[in-house]
Amino acid sequence: MSLSTRVIAAVGAVVVIGAGTVGGSIAYATGQTAPSDHRATLTVGTSSTEAEPFCFNDGKPLTDQQQEDCQDKASKALDEGRLPKSDVVASDRIGVGVTPTVSDRGWWANTNGGQTSQGGRFILASSAKGSTFSGMVPASKALNASGKTLITVVEADPKQPDAIYGVWYFQLNTKDA
Repeated sequence: MSLSTRVIAAVGAVVVIGAGTVGGSIAYATGQTAPSDHRATLTVGTSSTEAEPFCFNDGKPLTDQQQEDCQDKASKALDEGRLPKSDVVASDRIGVGVTPTVSDRGWWANTNGGQTSQGGRFILASSAKGSTFSGMVPASKALNASGKTLITVVEADPKQPDAIYGVWYFQLNTKDA
């Protein structure tokens, strides 16, 4: 028995429509009106954690006051363990990814860990524009000694570094191997 091209096209259309319906239903069920195009993903080893921006001004640059408030809220959220987090061991590799919308404007990412000679920071992505992934780096180079390492991802145009559009924070919890 052979299927006609029309039958195959119809079955394909049903599959595509069904997938779209499921995706829309998931967004609706989580309180989202539509899937966000401003997300960042932290990858540790073979697992990943995705987050919406911690601070976002609906596509407009954050004011200086909003940036200060954002840092204060992030510090408190880190202390209270409310940031998206992932466990990490020194032998893991870590990376950060962003959606194409974020990468088209430009972004950078760093940790508050790393060698003292680097100012206590480790750069995961530096003014990346057009790239959606930082690449994987050894966690041992990016972690700080406290056991809680903060990863900061910032959406900013490299030509206007003071214009910050979105900020994401992730927490790495160092575990013994």
